[in-house]
Amino acid sequence: MKAAVLYGPHDLRVESTREPRLEPGEAIVRVASAGLCGTDYSIFTGDRPVDYPRVMGHELVGRVDAVAADVTTVRPGARVVVEPNYGCGRCPLCLEGNRNLCLSRRAIGIDVDGGFAELMRLPARCCWPAPDGAETDALLLTEPLAVVVRAVDRGAPRRGESAAVVGAGSLGLLALQVLRARGARVLVVSRTSRRFALAGALGAEATHATADGALVETARRFSGREGVDLVVETAGTADAVTHALDLVRPGGRVVVTGLPHESTPVPFFSVVRREITITGSMIYQDEFGEALRLVASGAVRTRPLITHRFGLDRIGDAFAAHAEPASIKVALDL
Repeated sequence: MKAAVLYGPHDLRVESTREPRLEPGEAIVRVASAGLCGTDYSIFTGDRPVDYPRVMGHELVGRVDAVAADVTTVRPGARVVVEPNYGCGRCPLCLEGNRNLCLSRRAIGIDVDGGFAELMRLPARCCWPAPDGAETDALLLTEPLAVVVRAVDRGAPRRGESAAVVGAGSLGLLALQVLRARGARVLVVSRTSRRFALAGALGAEATHATADGALVETARRFSGREGVDLVVETAGTADAVTHALDLVRPGGRVVVTGLPHESTPVPFFSVVRREITITGSMIYQDEFGEALRLVASGAVRTRPLITHRFGLDRIGDAFAAHAEPASIKVALDL
């Protein structure tokens, strides 16, 4: 079979590899389409080290090719979406339901080989049956959608509330739609206005570029009060966290999901004085099913976010396209 194997930073080779062999509890999936995300790019560049060689890819749609003898949850031929993160299932965190926080959690395409390949091996419990009639493109962003479903719901939006999304990348544009599905009015904030037309088409009632300043005034004007009720941060930078705290009203809620890696100054005097609730949100627990429901119902549209697509043999071009400003989601068709 063919796979894109990363041997080191920027050393990515499409080559013939041995087909995977099943272990108990596992399935082999023939990959139909894979999404390329920022995590893949950081692994490709070496900013996020992994054990080499590694096959990346964790946003995956495919069809079950084979299952181990003890697997009863899926059958060969079933069309599936892959949930790529899984806990050990034995530690206190897993047993109490916090498997997303498991200290032994594994991620397909990061800790073990993933789906930038024709075939991949994975725990059968990571296979979710695709909804009847849902097209592959519509399902491709289920994994990042599950991330923002958890983030939005941890912010407990109420119908009619005002909300802001910081960041207009794939996570931000998905969070916008989940907030709309929960009945909130949504302001999208980003560094530039490049994606504001798409944000408007997906349901944003207002947009604002941080380069234009006046962030606090924009939030007050949009909300009709001291700021918005809820902010979901998706950009993953220190500035994005600062912007989130500028946007939220006294007594409001901020959900941070973008994983900023640099030092992030937080004015805790203001947080305490205004009684701001700051909540972290890490991937997902049981949100995959809800993400699939939102896609199948049409409440969340993912296809407009796919801006580029390539075959596996052109995976180098796919990584180059990901770095382009116009890129939102790059798809690999296998």
